[in-house]
Amino acid sequence: MEYLVKNKKLELKHEPGKGAWTYHIQIPDTKHITGKWGSLKVSGTIDNYKIESINLFTITGQDKLISINEKIRKAINKSGGDRVTVTLYLLSPKQQITEKQVLESFQESGVLKPFKKLSSSERTEIIRKITSLKSEDKQIKMILGIIDQLSKRNE
Repeated sequence: MEYLVKNKKLELKHEPGKGAWTYHIQIPDTKHITGKWGSLKVSGTIDNYKIESINLFTITGQDKLISINEKIRKAINKSGGDRVTVTLYLLSPKQQITEKQVLESFQESGVLKPFKKLSSSERTEIIRKITSLKSEDKQIKMILGIIDQLSKRNE
């Protein structure tokens, strides 16, 4: 088990307008970790709240982020600007992005319901576009763009 952080106080950041990433925690010293979107997952605790298999948001050359959804924020009774005690370890990486991983990211981001309201052909086309991209950065940008669009439908 490779710990990324162990019992470390980190800030729960709040950046309005970032869709699922409006509330997030930046994990220090993780720039060196490489992998495609959906292949890097962590488990651990945030203020003793158990986290199981949550995606790391990868930005080339920057420390990784994890999104902190409303369920987690309510459970730990914290909001943007608060400090939380974080223990996270990296789960074994997977080989390539899959439809299941895209859907999991939509679920974690709270936009799976609006995604499912789209027509079958729209859903299929979105998944095809994401999984067919060769560049990890392009895949991430597309996923974030779709999450942002779907979150606006959810408001």
